[in-house]
Amino acid sequence: MRYFIVDDDPAIRSMLAHIIEDADLGEVAGEAEDGSLIDKNYLELKGVDILLIDLLMPNRDGIETVRHLSGFSGRVVMISQVESKDMIAEAYSQGIEYYITKPINRLEVISVLQKVRERILLQRSIEGIQRSLSVLTQGAGGERKEQPVPDRTIRTAGKFLLTELGMIGESGSKDLLDMLDYLYRMEKEEAGDYKFPALKDIFASVAAEKLGWQAAAADVQKEVKAAEQRVRRAIYQALTHLASLGLTDYAHPKFESYATTFFDFTEVRKRMKELETHIEPAPSSIRINAKKFILVLYLEAKRLIG
Repeated sequence: MRYFIVDDDPAIRSMLAHIIEDADLGEVAGEAEDGSLIDKNYLELKGVDILLIDLLMPNRDGIETVRHLSGFSGRVVMISQVESKDMIAEAYSQGIEYYITKPINRLEVISVLQKVRERILLQRSIEGIQRSLSVLTQGAGGERKEQPVPDRTIRTAGKFLLTELGMIGESGSKDLLDMLDYLYRMEKEEAGDYKFPALKDIFASVAAEKLGWQAAAADVQKEVKAAEQRVRRAIYQALTHLASLGLTDYAHPKFESYATTFFDFTEVRKRMKELETHIEPAPSSIRINAKKFILVLYLEAKRLIG
């Protein structure tokens, strides 16, 4: 990530730059002492991802500067000791991402900038998948193929996400794709009355569809248990894949985008420690939140297809 700091106090600029570099959050691309010294083109030329800007400055304040940055593709974090609710509300209305109060608190700065980085990386990852999906829907000679029906579209998006998570080869991935088909169809049918179902109901409905609605209850229950095991193994593989990426490169885009989105990060850290120390985990040592994973998978797949 590349940062640009705008503040009329050189001590604040120096402190922020030190925090960014010391916490390995990225690099500082430049600094300025007033908002009048920057514009959209200058920041784009510098390749700025995140702009940190003071609210009150002598020539052009932070809010006025943000107004002049219309079209800036980066994110804006405002810094000030002013605690006026009206001014803070005005700042947010202009599109700032977060508001950091002075005096500068190192932990607050790191926490805020990490959240902004996660949003940027997630957005970039989603845009990359959307571009890949767009390529797949192109026919020979660049002509666009006929669009697939909706339930296949959600399935295609799901395949990309499962591939990104390193679990597409697991048998449980097919169960997860069947769940996406089911959830998408149910949401379309129930429209405004749709409520995300309980996990046991998802498994039961998908099992019944797979075996046929005339199947015996015992057979459906047997399939539910088998599917639960397959899905949990597949999710565990995704967790292991992300933990491996984190050990290799903590700033890896996939790790930063997906580790905290699909999983509780405490479980990711636990799995990273197991891999690092070559400890074979006990079956119950890692808590797999299957419902959270399936919900996030569904929401992300829906977002990919617009």
